[in-house]
Amino acid sequence: MIRTALRARPATLTATAATALAALLALTGCSPDGGGTDAKGDGSATAQPGSALSAVTSLHVKRPAPKTGYARDRFGSAWADTDGNGCGTRDDILKRDLRAPSFRGGDCVVVAGTLKKDPYTGHSVRYRRGSSKVDIDHVVALSDAWKKGAAKWPARKRIALANDPLNLIAVDASANRQKSDGDAAAWLPAYKGYRCTYVARQVAVKKKYGLWVTRSEKDAMRQVLTACPQEKLPGGGNPTEAPARFSAK
Repeated sequence: MIRTALRARPATLTATAATALAALLALTGCSPDGGGTDAKGDGSATAQPGSALSAVTSLHVKRPAPKTGYARDRFGSAWADTDGNGCGTRDDILKRDLRAPSFRGGDCVVVAGTLKKDPYTGHSVRYRRGSSKVDIDHVVALSDAWKKGAAKWPARKRIALANDPLNLIAVDASANRQKSDGDAAAWLPAYKGYRCTYVARQVAVKKKYGLWVTRSEKDAMRQVLTACPQEKLPGGGNPTEAPARFSAK
């Protein structure tokens, strides 16, 4: 009996070791044949259909063009009413993003409200008209767009981008100014809880309008979204061409 038990012990150890190895492989995302959830090394293996991570692969990579010729008015007058609802785009976004907005003389001009959780800092910010504590940010900055395809667009497409709700969010003014015109490789929100949503929106805007990205920008997008592979690619917004009545220099 003693001899039988001693002979069985190596088999027991082998089974235990196999179980431990399987658990280790599951934790690391590896497989015995060298594959895994990210065998390509670019996050594509974990991307879900309709996800922002999946959409990153469709963005074209090119070097940015010079900023020569860029001016804000090349994207039309600020906050044009491109959707024809009688309100300027800035007020449309304030109404959408602020908690309990109050108005002056109707339901267009927002004079106060609260940004309950600022996307860039995670803090609550009180908005009062005339104050600089809340900005409306272009998620894909207009000057960044200019260097990555928009310089060659017709005026009505640039106006559409500048006023597309998909590309606009209300944010803390100081954080917005820190961002400036940085892309995903240069700047990300300090509030980490919003980074996946932020980058997903950048991907959506660039895909919708056919803007390209730099190699470092695409790598940064992929790095953020690999941590949230099920983050959906947002859609909607306005058409990619403003009505014919609009023009720009």
